[in-house]
Amino acid sequence: MSWDWHYSGEILPDLLDGLRYTLIATLLGYVIALVLGLVWTLLRRSPSRVFNQVVRWVTEFIRSTPLIPQLYFVFFVLPAWGITIGSLTAGTITLGIHYSTYTAEVYRAGIADVPKGQWEACTALNLPRSRVWLDVVLPQAIRRVIPTLGNYLIAMFKDSPLLLAINVSELLFSAYQVGSKTLQFLEPITMVGLLFVVVSVISSILVRRLERRYATN
Repeated sequence: MSWDWHYSGEILPDLLDGLRYTLIATLLGYVIALVLGLVWTLLRRSPSRVFNQVVRWVTEFIRSTPLIPQLYFVFFVLPAWGITIGSLTAGTITLGIHYSTYTAEVYRAGIADVPKGQWEACTALNLPRSRVWLDVVLPQAIRRVIPTLGNYLIAMFKDSPLLLAINVSELLFSAYQVGSKTLQFLEPITMVGLLFVVVSVISSILVRRLERRYATN
């Protein structure tokens, strides 16, 4: 089995198109994970013990369930209940919801790490609750967890091939498509691996730079 450079050049545009869908699903899913994760965290701070426990068990269930069954449920089961979602949209939303349960724990740790004196100062100044969170607590908490949040972006990107299960035309799906036409899988699968390594390394470098610029010890 030898490497066919001409064939590699021919299939590269198809793979890059698949990479585009992979990046779209990852980035949009990451935005959902960041926003929804913060929502989960704030809901967990509800004074109602019952409500707090309900939110806790919901997030625990999502986090403890593999991503594949969640993808199948959203894409194949929901249509039976009258909710039909396109494959890319379903994959993006499911990725975001799944990882939001992880970012929620990251936010929770960041908030817990805010010095007690900051809370006491806000109370002494009689600041409105909205200002306490938006101007004092969240800016400090998020800066402390930037490295971990960045790592989850890379983890989401590496989990994106699972979207193949619901026919999203992502990178690995594109590789299987072009390979099935010629029965040559060495080149497309190897190139998929290389593209994943390149994007992951670049993302890791950017996250580290972001950490050095904004994160605090």
